[in-house]
Amino acid sequence: MIDALDRRIIAALQLNGRAPWAGIARWAGTSESTAQRRFNALRERRLLHVVGAVELDRTGSGCSMLVRVQARPGKGLELAELLAVCPDVRFLALVTGTADLIVDFVARDNEELLRLLYTDLPGAHLIAGTEHVAVIRTFSSAALWDTGLLPEEAVADLRPAQQRSCERGDWDKPPQPLTALERAVVGELATDGRLPVTTIARNLDRSESSVARALDRMIARGSLHFRTLAEPALLGYEAEFMLWLSIDPGCLEAAGRQLAKHPGTKFLAAATGRFNLVGHMVLPRRTDLFRYTDEVIGALPGLNASDVTLHLVTLKGAWTRMDQFDA
Repeated sequence: MIDALDRRIIAALQLNGRAPWAGIARWAGTSESTAQRRFNALRERRLLHVVGAVELDRTGSGCSMLVRVQARPGKGLELAELLAVCPDVRFLALVTGTADLIVDFVARDNEELLRLLYTDLPGAHLIAGTEHVAVIRTFSSAALWDTGLLPEEAVADLRPAQQRSCERGDWDKPPQPLTALERAVVGELATDGRLPVTTIARNLDRSESSVARALDRMIARGSLHFRTLAEPALLGYEAEFMLWLSIDPGCLEAAGRQLAKHPGTKFLAAATGRFNLVGHMVLPRRTDLFRYTDEVIGALPGLNASDVTLHLVTLKGAWTRMDQFDA
């Protein structure tokens, strides 16, 4: 569906979704006009999205609840469609294994979470069972994942200096809520993370300088990041899966730091419940799962149990509809 040049452009955008076209073109090995044309074609085909999203813990914007859902027999696709339109669903994937769907609900408080999970759960009549795990600390963020398709020099050139989640020292600091202007800027970037400052300012009827300052503040604080959304299979990763681990409490941080360093780790977080370490992973081939299970999972300290749910299709990521099946 795409060629090597497309993959290099996606890889550059994964390093920095708002990188200048000159930098993207340089590392992709093409001209700026070609890089932009290829990007627009991928976006029109809905194979690539760049969006802006807030860090929940740093802004106090909400909490993440990952839900493993078992659908009634034959009802998985119908249930997925109902969940996909829910504005509180940040991530949604159809999977195989001990669950049929993985859903990431984001709620502002317990009252809203209660409503989402028990009162107004979309497609409740199609659900056979659920298991909830609340994200309590992030070890690795999908926004900082490196595809490995570009050299280390490209990472240093394109990626802004950002501290890895597992190395952050500000977890005990209170969140810093966004200002009204910052929230408005995020709203503009939520559908197009590469939207120019001039366009944002015009849409909000604010000065370009005030919008630029708000954007710079959020990026500097780590309150805003840019997600480049593309199916891993397009980049040469055939195996995409969620990893569910039960780790002894005294080993949780050590296991999280160790697993976060693996190049196939897109997202990894500590959580509550039966599985207290949850990750979103990719590998080049499905057969690589054998060695990964034996050598990577098996080497984690304090491991008690593990489970893998293989992705069939990702319907939503960063609140953005990604699949090709919706109208």
